[in-house]
Amino acid sequence: MTAATAVTAGAAATSSVSPALELRGIVKRFPGVLANDHIDLSVERGEIRALLGENGAGKTTLMRVLYGLYPPDAGEIQLAGQTQHFRSPTDAIEAGLGMVHQHFMLFPSLTVAENIVYGREPRRWGFIDRRTAARQVAALAERYGLEVDPGARVADLSVGLRQRVEILKTLYRDAQVLILDEPTAVLTPQERQGLFRVLRELAGQGKTVIFITHKLQEVMEIADRATVLRNGRVEATVRIADSSPTELCRYMVGRDVLPDPIRTPKSAGDPVLTVADLVVLDNAGRRVVDGVSFEVRAGEIVGLAGVAGNGQSELVAAIAGLRSATAGRVMLSQQDANTTSIAARRRAGLAYIPEDRNRVGLALAASVADNLIMADQRNSSRTPRLSKRGVLSRAGIERYATDLIERFDIKVASTREAVGNLSGGNRQKVVAARELAQEPIVLIAEQPTQGVDVGAAESIHRDLLAVRDAGRAVLLSSAESSEILSLCDRILVMFEGRIVGELSAEAVGADPAAEATLGLLAAGGAT
Repeated sequence: MTAATAVTAGAAATSSVSPALELRGIVKRFPGVLANDHIDLSVERGEIRALLGENGAGKTTLMRVLYGLYPPDAGEIQLAGQTQHFRSPTDAIEAGLGMVHQHFMLFPSLTVAENIVYGREPRRWGFIDRRTAARQVAALAERYGLEVDPGARVADLSVGLRQRVEILKTLYRDAQVLILDEPTAVLTPQERQGLFRVLRELAGQGKTVIFITHKLQEVMEIADRATVLRNGRVEATVRIADSSPTELCRYMVGRDVLPDPIRTPKSAGDPVLTVADLVVLDNAGRRVVDGVSFEVRAGEIVGLAGVAGNGQSELVAAIAGLRSATAGRVMLSQQDANTTSIAARRRAGLAYIPEDRNRVGLALAASVADNLIMADQRNSSRTPRLSKRGVLSRAGIERYATDLIERFDIKVASTREAVGNLSGGNRQKVVAARELAQEPIVLIAEQPTQGVDVGAAESIHRDLLAVRDAGRAVLLSSAESSEILSLCDRILVMFEGRIVGELSAEAVGADPAAEATLGLLAAGGAT
């Protein structure tokens, strides 16, 4: 049996009822790239289907075709047996599709009800009827077990509750097929389990769920079947009950992915990053970092854990020089960095993999090669091959970029391709390659594997441990509890701008419920 026919005959093959969703021979081309190569996909009513694949495998393109963002070059989309021709997401929504994006599309200043009914508000005498909207939202939330206060302001909600609002938005528009893009990226373990309960409830009520993720353990826990894309084609569709993470990895990357590297005990050296009583305000003057103090020593990885929105991003931005601190100080190798520029901090040995690769980490219109040398093109002592007599060498830049592309397995047509043309995961590889190549004294890695496939995550994890084992320091900020638990020597947990707990690798290793402990601290609970 070939990989593409790995799933055996079952209800989907014998039922006379049309699938909830069927894609037939979908083709999508871009200049020089065949992103989707005659893809067939059939998903049943009441099914939770995982969609897997390496970065650049064609998942995002396929979902954009399905959601009306791209027209297919060939092929057919059918919903409940009816052929569809979507010219925009509005057409897809009208036909019964709903999409919950990884980055929520909500208005923070509006209430839950106002966000959910936006664009389809109930009216009375020509005016928006907010009372009726609140009743409708409350009834919808009760029907699907998505408890949320219709009158609450979205800005005041936890990330998990905001995600419920996004799901309710799709259900309010009567979506029968829900697409969720990396839905657990910013959730605590407790919130993730809450989401899974909701998805099972929706599937039980006949809704169809397409679950896009890179987290294989989640696939094993929540999905009925998984479809794996590779190089723009369907590599396999398998029943989860008959499969394993190892098999799914093999379909995704064409080889067995090695187990996580072992973090061996190591004696840390002197502090190379010191944060003392740091205070950072948001634009409204509120303390989002409230008197935080800690050290990171040479030869250790310190994890910064917590639910998104509790001050981690602002803390990291202040250390990197992207945001001013109101009080406190940042020391790099015993030198006061508070008043120094970003460039000076980089010269002092600080490197930074930012969470927002598109806005902060990359110049999307510039080439891959130019992005790989960015910020260090003037530092001839660090990258001597890039210039000759003070003038940038195009040949040197090309050689340097080619070396990094090969070393970090970046999928790109050429070094001169605009980085904005790459998939999200390959953009992340460009950022990671540039920063890791500098051999920094202190590396700040903020959500370094967010949106990357299992093979790339494996590589980045090994690179972070290599930095640590070479006697340098890593500050790892991640919403992935498994990433924090497996890589870090010490873990700092943030809640509402403060460090509310610290765990050592020894304590974590001795705690069989370490992930639950971490999630409880991140939610403001006591252990």
